[in-house]
Order: sequence, then C-alpha cells, then structure tokens
Amino acid sequence: MAPGITEPSSSAGPSTAESKPTVYVLDTFPPKAIEYAKTLFNIIQPQDEEFKNWRQNARALLIRGSYVTADDIASCPNLIAIGKHGVGIDKINQDACAQRGIKILNTPGANARDVAELVVALALSVARGIRSITTRQMLKPVPKETCNGLTLYQKTIGIIGMGNIGRTVAEIFRGGFDANIVAYDAYMPEDVWSHIPHTRAKSVDEVLVQADVLSVHVPLTAETRDMISYEQIRAMKPDAILINAARGGIINEADLTKALSEGYLWGAGLDCHEQEPPSHEKYEALWKNLNVISTPHIGAATSRAQLASATAAVDNLYQYLSKL
Repeated sequence: MAPGITEPSSSAGPSTAESKPTVYVLDTFPPKAIEYAKTLFNIIQPQDEEFKNWRQNARALLIRGSYVTADDIASCPNLIAIGKHGVGIDKINQDACAQRGIKILNTPGANARDVAELVVALALSVARGIRSITTRQMLKPVPKETCNGLTLYQKTIGIIGMGNIGRTVAEIFRGGFDANIVAYDAYMPEDVWSHIPHTRAKSVDEVLVQADVLSVHVPLTAETRDMISYEQIRAMKPDAILINAARGGIINEADLTKALSEGYLWGAGLDCHEQEPPSHEKYEALWKNLNVISTPHIGAATSRAQLASATAAVDNLYQYLSKL
C-alpha cells in the first residue's frame, strides 16, 4: 500500500449477503475501493452480464466521470441515489434528479490537499517561468542570466471560494510562504477560517486588485461562468498570476488569451478548461504564451486522493441507503 493511504473502513460495518443492496458502478474505481464496496453492496460493473440492464434495474449508482443526463434519469424508473466520486456534480443533470427526489452524494474535501498542492505547484512554476525555461532549453542551452522569475514569499494570495480546497490553499501559502491571505465567498459564514489570519473581502473586485496570486475555487454555475473576464483581468496587478483548479468556464478563456497577448498578468496556471482534455487545436493561441501552464484536470490525480474519494463515495452511498 502506498505511504499515507490507510485501509478504508465504515463506521456502519459490513452488510450480510442477504441485506446487501445492489449498486451499479458506471466507471472504473480503484481496486481497493471496489474490494471495500463489495463488503457493503452487491456490486455490478461494466464487465458483468447484468450491467446491460442498469437503466431498468438500478436503485443506486456509483460514478466517477460519466455523464448522467436527463434521458438517463428518465430511463431509470427505480433510481433513488447516485454516489459521486469527487466533488463536481456538473456532469449529472441535477434538475432531473431533483424532480425525482434522487439523492446525489458527492465527496467534498476528500481531495482538498491534493488539489491545493497542485495550485501551489502551478503558482510556483508560473512564477519561476519553468515552462518558458524548459521549452527554450530543449532547443539550446539557456544562460541563467536570461531567466527571470518572481518570489512568492510574503506575497498576497487572493482566494475566491472559501471551501475545503480554498482553505487548504490558504493554509499552505500562509504556513510555507508567510503570505497575506485575502479571500471572498458569498455564502460562507463570517467566522469561517478563524484559525487562518486573513482578510475577508466584501467582493470579488476587492480580491482582484490586491492579489499577487489569484486562485479560484468555486463551482461552475450560471452565476460563476465568466466570473473572471477581460475587465476583471485588467483590474489585476500587471505581474499577477491567475490560477484555475476549479472548473473550466469560470475564467473566460478568450479574454485571458487576449489579456496575455496584450501584456497583462505575469502568467496563468490552468488545471481546468472548457474543453477537457484540452487540445492544441483549441488552445494554440493561449499556449503560445510560455508563461501559461495547462494540465488536464489532474488536481485529484494522486493515488491518495483517488482512493479517498472513491471510498468516501462508497461510504456516503451506504450510509444513505441504510437510512431508508
């Protein structure tokens, strides 16, 4: 077993064979999570013969990256619950589930540390021009005198969205960089993050103008789509760094490309894009700026996070079904 990963366990304990509910697993889950799920459920996976009947028969689903559309919901007369590996539920038609009373059980917090560490990695890589330097170095030796970067020590880290991931980002930057933290969240209570010295902003704009590094940690909704557009980028410091490890669409990508081409911002680190995985055909203009680093939504792509999220999805589903 990898270091830092503990055996999954449930406070409810395993079910007997006679009482086990049946759960259809639509995606590939870590083997240890499947082994654990089999102690609680009758598990049916895509390779099983019965899987072809999941729409007609499923009362409960476990999913990871699959879409569950309104048509899927309509074709599942018995469905009552969906256990979701990960925090994002934008691939599930939530309105269709709400109309039917189908419970969606996601796993906020399970991957917070892993995503937060990627945020820091992206910010550092952009700050030190790592992509630019390594790209040039593949063609010919790069004299160190031609390299330039920023230090993040005691800089201001702006955070939009004060949930589990945003909090962990703040903790790392505060503890490791002696950073000043300014954060905004329209919904969190005023006393959240009481253990972290920070300034609670009253608006997104207040964060924008102060941040040396701006990190976005909100879900993609009608309200947050294009939250960071050309006007907002222009309001930021000219040598600020913009990080998106939340969802593609929160930052307007065309506006970011335009702003960078005009010399605004030091650079950007993007783990989330409107097209996933991102392609060279779509992002060629953005990627021409060597102070842009793109990764294909790998924030939770660690063995620890995958097992933790999968196990939490299994536990959440079991606990919900046990109460019915």
